[in-house]
Amino acid sequence: MKVKRIVANIAASNPADAKVFYQSVFGLELVMDHGWIKTFSAEEKMIAQVSIASEGGSGTPVPALSIEVDDLEAVLQTVKAKHIPIEYGPVAEPWGVRRFYIRDPFGTLINVLQHQ
Repeated sequence: MKVKRIVANIAASNPADAKVFYQSVFGLELVMDHGWIKTFSAEEKMIAQVSIASEGGSGTPVPALSIEVDDLEAVLQTVKAKHIPIEYGPVAEPWGVRRFYIRDPFGTLINVLQHQ
């Protein structure tokens, strides 16, 4: 048996609100839309991972999602331009990532990171 995919499911009273956030901040494409569920994806091949944590590192809360990007500064500029509050960072962590925390429109805590 092989795990083929892991999907994060975020509860939302209005899934349409996800389009603006996930497309404009992260450049994800809407690949499935049944009205009650919208799925966004990137073309990149990704490794399936599940992390279990007692904290988010550096004493932060555990984020629901970690989104690794190839250009943290570009995402940071988009977040600032859209006036999305940054809850932590940006900071270079001792384990080799630069990151910051934001929330999506549904309150989901997201760790946005780039390996250094």
